[in-house]
Amino acid sequence: MFSLPYSRSTIEFELPHPMSGDVLVSQPWPFLSNVEDAIQEALDNPIASPSLVSLAGPGTRVCIGFTDITRVCPDRLLVPAILDRLEHAGVRDEDITLLCAIGMHRPSTDIEKIEKLGAEVVARYRVIDNEPQNSQALVDLGITEGGVPVLVHRAAVETDLLVSTGLVEPHQYAGYSGGRKTVAVGAAGEALIAYTHGPAFLDHPGTRLGSIVGNSFHEAVSEAARRAGLRFILNVVLDDEKRVLKVVAGEPAAAFEKLVSFARSVYEVPITQQYDVAIGGVGYPKDSNLYQASRAASYLFFAPTPVVKPGGYLVIPARCEEGAGEGVGERRFLAAMRDASDLQAILEESRRNGYPPGQQRAFVMAKVLEQVNVVIVGSEHPDVVAACKMIPAETMDDALALIARDLGVALDVLVVPHALLTLPVIRLRID
Repeated sequence: MFSLPYSRSTIEFELPHPMSGDVLVSQPWPFLSNVEDAIQEALDNPIASPSLVSLAGPGTRVCIGFTDITRVCPDRLLVPAILDRLEHAGVRDEDITLLCAIGMHRPSTDIEKIEKLGAEVVARYRVIDNEPQNSQALVDLGITEGGVPVLVHRAAVETDLLVSTGLVEPHQYAGYSGGRKTVAVGAAGEALIAYTHGPAFLDHPGTRLGSIVGNSFHEAVSEAARRAGLRFILNVVLDDEKRVLKVVAGEPAAAFEKLVSFARSVYEVPITQQYDVAIGGVGYPKDSNLYQASRAASYLFFAPTPVVKPGGYLVIPARCEEGAGEGVGERRFLAAMRDASDLQAILEESRRNGYPPGQQRAFVMAKVLEQVNVVIVGSEHPDVVAACKMIPAETMDDALALIARDLGVALDVLVVPHALLTLPVIRLRID
């Protein structure tokens, strides 16, 4: 019996004989028994940086960028710890802005702000969302040598001290998320997001999961955060069960480097072959819409070597109660997938004319679907799944039956319960 996360619960299934299955999970590490103490220790001992109390004082204007509801970053613990240090430094409440780094996602609701920060914090401080399409809310910080237009939210730029939280985990474009990305993408204008998520960046061979060196996306994000003035980060690494394994604070580049080194030891797991089928779990909150849930398929495909053989299947259980998603980017993804005549049309149009932010997910999924099939199991909107050129299946049994009809039953199956937190790396066995 296999089990995968499905919304806030689980989905269980068996493989029909003679399919054979392997299970892949991230490397075991002891989780922190007292996260609050670990956060305080990280803030007491920042990497390559003065403490927050030294960086701030009476009259200092501070902006804290924090992750939105699509990230399971424990901001409810991180942000109050930062605020406590700022209070001790003498920073006034009215000089602090909490900026929700939604990127091109939909604005956060009041309930989501409270879920991320706690009711007391939301009531006490100014809490706002990024506004990527509002030119009045953005500051133009010029163009990088690589041609990236750097526009960042005014609250982040026009401050004396810019701080951010984040979650360091495998990321399809940045190699690893967190670090400077919370501000450089989450608090960015549409033009910056569009350029860094454009076809030239995503077609670049260095833009892959786990890749930092030679990754043009990572380089652009780093430069954008530097121009915005990001001074201090407080980031975490989580395990498969969303428990905190490590907390690091300090100067953005140095702290991020330390976190990535640790994250590799957790998330990168060797396998010895490609499989006929890979079944990837997502779970809440990522499986609330197809835009986010489809990341599980693209993560497995864009591992250093695709996990599934050409013509194989990626199976993702996802409730998708929001359909494709409600934000601007999600709606663009749906329109591009639905309205194109075929996958090749998506790829050709994207490479010829580019696309606005959000639509990059259509480009990425077209690249995946060009090579393999993607089945979404248990979606509440199977019509949306089909419109996006993926295959809806009501149950795991239905999904496995349709795969068997296509490929036969003597298949090798890889089950990855936490596909966004496990990076399979093919390494040939040496006997």
